[in-house]
Parts: sequence; structure tokens; C-alpha cells
Amino acid sequence: MRKTIKIDFVSDVSCPWCAVGLASLQTAMARLGDEVQAELSFQPFELNPQMVPEGEDTTEHLAKKYGSTPEQAAQIRETIRARGEALGFTFNLDKRSRIYNTFNAHRLLHWAQLEGLQLPLKQALLKAYFTDGQNPSDHATLVRIAGEVGLSVQRAQEILDSDAYAAEVREHERFYQQQGINSVPAVILNDKHLISGGQPPEVFEQALRQIAAM
Repeated sequence: MRKTIKIDFVSDVSCPWCAVGLASLQTAMARLGDEVQAELSFQPFELNPQMVPEGEDTTEHLAKKYGSTPEQAAQIRETIRARGEALGFTFNLDKRSRIYNTFNAHRLLHWAQLEGLQLPLKQALLKAYFTDGQNPSDHATLVRIAGEVGLSVQRAQEILDSDAYAAEVREHERFYQQQGINSVPAVILNDKHLISGGQPPEVFEQALRQIAAM
């Protein structure tokens, strides 16, 4: 009998390790096949909630936030690129020249969950930023991506032009912060098992198998 597992994937669309973690999780789920039915939901987390509208140069931002030298930053980028390549996700981090605010992207993701299209929107947003170097805070970009995954372009524009789902996103952000989540990705299985970071597929596969056997 197939076991259903609830998965809350707490993440940000500007987090490269979140893209790695999602690709790993999906690889693990594919390996499990029909053994496990996943109820996957993406929960909001902003790496840079105070980011200015125009964004900030990536190298300058990482140096200021983490104390990374340009050499260290380049080494980390190569590690991320290689991990993504092994999982079928393309990182073109040379195109990611700026870090942006992602709150509006999270509002659209909340709406997309209600429409049953949260996963394709999440994947499209990650690709837009990390593969194509697009701005995930730009309204026109967000509306276009929403339309590409089958969401209503008109409704997406209406949401961005209003405060729709802002309170819900902030409430969810506070909830996970209060649960002790201060870095992402944080993958919570059945509300009680936490897997932190961009782990390899084997880690997710083992955890899912163990929970399914309970």
C-alpha cells in the first residue's frame, strides 16, 4: 500500500541550495516510484527581506553578508554549478549579477498552491533566476512566468498590484521562524522530521523510506 507523506519545503527562490535540494528531493521521489505519494507544499522564507527594490550586486552582497572573498565566492559557485549539473539543473551563476527581494514571488507561489500549480511555478522561478538570470522581483517577469505555467496572467497582475496574500505569506514566514527555521532549504516531513540543506538524493530517499515504513 502506497504511503502518503506530507512534505513542507521551506525555501526562497533566490537560494541556490534550495534549487539543489528540490532537485535532490525529486530525484529521490522518482527512485521511490509508487512506494510513496508526496503531498508537497512550498513554504515561504526570505533570505533578504529588507532588500532594496533595485537589488544589490551579488558579489558585494555576499562579501557584506558572509564575509566571502571573490575567490571563495567563485569556489562556492563552482560547487553549486556541479551539484546542479549532476541533478539535471543548470546554474548560470554568471548571469545572476544581482540579489533581489522575493516577497512578491512568494505571494504568487501562495496563490499557485490554491490553483494546484505551485510546483511548476516554483520550478519556473528557480530556472528564471538561476539559469536565465532574470529578476524575480520584476512584476512583468513574474506575470509572464505565471502565464507560462498555466496561471491566469490577469489574476497574477491583479495580485501584484494589490496586497493579496501578503498577510498569509508573512504569517507562514513567522510560523517557520518560530519553529526555529533560520536557514534554507528546510524540508519537513510529516510535520516532525527535518532535513536541512541541499542534501544529496540518497539522504531524502533514506528518510522517505524510513517514514513510509513506520
